[in-house]
Amino acid sequence: MTKSAAATARDRIAAEQAATAHRIESLTARLADILDGSELTTNDDEHDPEGSTIAFERAQVTSLLGDARQELEDLDAALRRVEVGSYGVCVKCGRPIGAERLDVLPAVVTCIDCS
Repeated sequence: MTKSAAATARDRIAAEQAATAHRIESLTARLADILDGSELTTNDDEHDPEGSTIAFERAQVTSLLGDARQELEDLDAALRRVEVGSYGVCVKCGRPIGAERLDVLPAVVTCIDCS
């Protein structure tokens, strides 16, 4: 990978990291709001028509938060691959990962054929 390509990859990954960190902050705030709101309601989800909605929202936001945290870890790993020179190389077949694929999924580790 050329220095220019590595710099471009670092920039792309940094932009995705920033967007993902912002999403984590937003989801964390949303989860706090849900938890605060649920303290004002009854704990009887079975008989409270809003109970299941609150439980669903809490589960949904918790899942999205977990996904965002995993994405941030994957982006951190991608940045480490840039630093060691293995970024953009498929971990299964060893062939280059297409630039278009890396543009869309900067943390991807497999080429389109191996995915």
